[in-house]
This record gives sequence, structure tokens and C-alpha cells, in this order.
Amino acid sequence: MKTLISAENTWGLFAILVAVAALAIYLEQKYQWASKITGCVLALIGCLILSNLRIIPTEAAAYDFVWDYVVPLAIPMLLLQANVKKISKDSGRLIIIYLISGIGTVAGGFLAFFALKNFIPELNKATAMMVGTYTGGSVNLVAMADAFDAGGELVSTSVVADNLLMALYFFALIAIPTVSFFKKHFKHPLQDEIDKRTANGESQNHAQNYWTAKPVALKDIAFTFALSFVIVAVSTEIAAFFGRIIPTSNFVLALLNGLIGNKYLIMTTLTMILATAFPTQVGGIAGAQEIGTFMIHIFFGVIGAPASIYLILTKAPLLLVFCAIIVATNMLISFLFGKLFKFNLEEICIASNANIGGPTTAAALAIAKGWNALIVPALLVGTLGYVIGNYYGIFVGTLLR
Repeated sequence: MKTLISAENTWGLFAILVAVAALAIYLEQKYQWASKITGCVLALIGCLILSNLRIIPTEAAAYDFVWDYVVPLAIPMLLLQANVKKISKDSGRLIIIYLISGIGTVAGGFLAFFALKNFIPELNKATAMMVGTYTGGSVNLVAMADAFDAGGELVSTSVVADNLLMALYFFALIAIPTVSFFKKHFKHPLQDEIDKRTANGESQNHAQNYWTAKPVALKDIAFTFALSFVIVAVSTEIAAFFGRIIPTSNFVLALLNGLIGNKYLIMTTLTMILATAFPTQVGGIAGAQEIGTFMIHIFFGVIGAPASIYLILTKAPLLLVFCAIIVATNMLISFLFGKLFKFNLEEICIASNANIGGPTTAAALAIAKGWNALIVPALLVGTLGYVIGNYYGIFVGTLLR
């Protein structure tokens, strides 16, 4: 498919991606309506529109570069303030509801499979991919596609359906805390505090309030990039080493291989150790969160680019229904058991988001809603999903084979 900017025009595509990310951040901090949507979703929608208008391609080496290099660098930057001593209480609760929400994804996978198995070919492979991505992220979708040897068309349509449903569900989660039914039946202490501050005259643009200007020195920028590069490089080598030496001959060893052999989990662990051991030196680096968040906005643009609406409507409209069943089941179980075990509305929303959209969208939701206490825990549980998602996906795909 020909586009105005070709897949080979790397500089042109990066110009588009960075400009869309910058515009999304500007709109989020400038306008109330945009802050409710969040800059991340605006970046996703922006590139989705550009790709469907055939201005940019749905696949390109520039997008792969963002996946391979920009995202890994952004994760340590976002976690440099992840002092475990300060956040263990909050993230401990969030992990429990996150794991319950993940069970909803698995249940939704089985339900969707048996509802549509006679209508969609190779549905067991699609189920493995969707269960993986709706527990961790798109990284898991790619891993499951490779594990079950899924065809190119099935993978591309699954990615499109995944991205569209993720964006739609993100909108739903943004709206849920304002719906009277949920406010009546769930505790919402963080939202109550925000409403109180709003009543006292504080701006409702939480993104603008959160990203207020801070003094950033040249050495802060230098240390942010240097530390992130070192963490990613060391983590990649450690993960590769353990991935080679730990066999996968049984479930326990395979689980250990997947945990220690996952570079994202190693990156998260190393960053948390540094942030906890040196809270002043590491946590005090100014600008790290800002740079990491800007990189994540670029990543969201890349997520939106492959979402060809024409492809999903003409090639596999039922796949969209299939994904909707999984997402709806995840939401139902998350809120049902969240109510049963007396979790806060904010915790349930973040946990479900961390499953369906991954750590970045969960953190974006926390920032957009002003739930600052849940930002780092959202990143932590979402990153854990990168590992869990592979096991859930392999388990479901193998069982349905």
C-alpha cells in the first residue's frame, strides 16, 4: 500500500512521530477535554488517523526502532523514583487486584474462543496472542505469535483489533470514576481528595498540574541517559545469559527462565534496587520522568500506526468482537472481585488497565486522573505482566490446540 511518506523514509517518519507526540502533550496540558483523553491516547489516535489516511505506513523500520530501543530506555527513566520502601504498601494491594484481573483475561479468552471457534480460523493461536497481550502488552502478542507460528495476516489483524479495543477501553476507564453507579458502589478516596481540591479552586487539568516546570540541569539530562543506557545494556546481557543457561525442560525451570531471562523484568529490578539503595542520588535526578514520558508518547504513536480500520473491517470484523469479549470479561471480573474484596475504584481501574494496556497506559491513566500515588505501582505491576502474559498465553494456547 503506497503512502505519502514511504516506509523507507525513516527521518520523515520520526519527524511525524515526534511531532504528533509533542502536539499530544501540548493539547493535554492546554485543554481540559484533551487532558481527559490523555496525551498518550491522543498520540495513538493521531497516528491512527494518519495511517488510515495513507499519509504514513502501517509498518516501517522506524517503528521497530521505537520498540527495540526507545521503549527499553524509557522504562528505567520512569522507574528512577521507584523507591520500594515508599511504594510497597500501595503496590502490594495493587498486585493482588492485578492478578485477579488477569484471571479475568484468561476466562475471557476461553469464553471468546468457544463462542467464535466455528467462525474464525486458527482461533487458538489468536486466543494465545490476545490473552498474552491483555495480561502484559504487545511484546507478549509478538512472543505468542512466534510460539504458535501464527500467520502474518492473523498477526496484523490481531494487532489492529488489540490497539482499537485498548483505546476504546482506555476511554471507558477514564469515564468510569465519574459515573454515579460506580461512585455509589465503590470506595474512591483518591478521587474524593481530588474533588475536594477542585472545589477549593485547584485546576482540574491533572496532567498540567503534575507536569509543572521543574529546574533541570545539564548533568541531570546526562545522568538520566547514561544511567538508562547502562541499565538497559546490563539487563539485556544478564537476561540473555540466564536465558541461555537455564533449561526449559519442565514447568519450574521454564518459569525461572522466563523470569530471569526477561530483560524488562531485569531492568525493572535493577532500577528499583538503585532507586531504593540511593533514593537521594537516583531519585533526585530531575527530568528523568519527563524524558521517559515523552518517549512513551512516541511509543503510543507507533501503537496507533498499524491500526488499519479498513483491514479489520474487511479482513476480520469478528476478531474485533472476539477481543471485545475478552476485554469485557476482564472488566467484569475485575470490578466484581474488586467490590467483593473491598478494593478502591482507582485500584481496580489501574489494575484492569495494566492488564489490557500494559504499564504505560496504566501510568498514563493515573497521571490523567491525578492519582499520583498509583503512578509507580501501575508501572511495576504492568511490567510484571510482561512475564505473566507469556505463561498465560502459552497455557491457554496449548490447552485449546
